[in-house]
Amino acid sequence: MNKKVLLYVLVVVLLISGIGLAVTYNSLVKKDEQVKQTWSEVQNAYQRRLDLVPNLVNIVKGGADFESSTLVQITEARAKAMQTVVAPVSEQTVNEQTNAQNEMATATNRLLIQVENYPQLQGTRAFKDLQVQLEGTERRIKYARKDFNAAVADYNTTVRTFPTNTTAPLLGFKAKDGFAADTGADKAVVINFTK
Repeated sequence: MNKKVLLYVLVVVLLISGIGLAVTYNSLVKKDEQVKQTWSEVQNAYQRRLDLVPNLVNIVKGGADFESSTLVQITEARAKAMQTVVAPVSEQTVNEQTNAQNEMATATNRLLIQVENYPQLQGTRAFKDLQVQLEGTERRIKYARKDFNAAVADYNTTVRTFPTNTTAPLLGFKAKDGFAADTGADKAVVINFTK
């Protein structure tokens, strides 16, 4: 009789453990898919920026005798950024895309600053409309990155808390990295107009 009870207890423990493992696995898969979905939104926002920049370059080319070095820098930065878009989420791809997109944004911002020397270009409706679209795109990128970081934090919290932290590595789930501030972002930018 004791052997039968022991067998029932063992079966119940194994059944509960199996159900717990299945629930944990499904929860981790859902959170991993949420990270992938939010990463796709980041890439979508990046692609929007990449699609708008050639229009900006064309408007600037057509509206002013503009410094070609700036336009070449934007074209090169866009080409580099295009090579990194649509990659699966990993620490390496996040870093590569962040660097490429930051280079692209810097070149675009440099162009917009230099356009201030061309009031006839600033006054065109097409340029103003495009500038508004670019500002909206930058906001979209900001919020997409924020949502991605939130999804990564939620996933990491689940992966790293007990009792999931005991089974997650066995099931192939590891903590992920989100976006981090650029090196030196904690220091104020010094603007110097004297040369």
